[in-house]
Amino acid sequence: MATLEFWFEFASPYSYVAAMRIGELCAKSGVDLAWKPFSLGPIFRMQGWETSHFNLNPLRGKYMWRDMQRLTTKFGLPWHQPTEFPRNTILPLRVAAGNADEKWIGDYVRAIYVASFSEDADISQPEVVAEALTSVGADSTAVMVEATDGARRSALRANTERAIELGIFGAPNCLVNGELFWGEESLEDAIAWLGPSVGRQPPELRR
Repeated sequence: MATLEFWFEFASPYSYVAAMRIGELCAKSGVDLAWKPFSLGPIFRMQGWETSHFNLNPLRGKYMWRDMQRLTTKFGLPWHQPTEFPRNTILPLRVAAGNADEKWIGDYVRAIYVASFSEDADISQPEVVAEALTSVGADSTAVMVEATDGARRSALRANTERAIELGIFGAPNCLVNGELFWGEESLEDAIAWLGPSVGRQPPELRR
């Protein structure tokens, strides 16, 4: 089965829209979905930014928030502009990175996004993350301990280092057959790149 790697950050508004769509798109196309959480902080600092570019450029930020209203309406997603942006996402990202192969990972990712971008919850808080884990049937106590101790804690760092190696500069991204697709609007194009069995990749570009 073809595989699509979905590289995302919980602080990213556009990753929210993409994360809520990608599971169904992959399932309909017969594509295996690999969740790849990473941290944008180190990548932004490499570009000389200490915060989101949406904060650094007010016009860009204003456009993004209006665009989010349009996109969430288009796709029928719950929406509430967060009162804090960007939020600290290290804890929920560590949980996701350390449990990326669990059956509940997709539901957990969506639960965290809804908490942040619909319920305006502070997802840096352990109780918010634990509630999301409980809602998807995970052992929240065990998972939270593992997320802050041992090998699973290092998974997020490894993912972030890999994202830098791949040339990732923002979120969300899809990686298919070595090809990187950036942005929520590129999900269908990424799936199409996998070939004629799941899309319409031009013959001269197939790998």
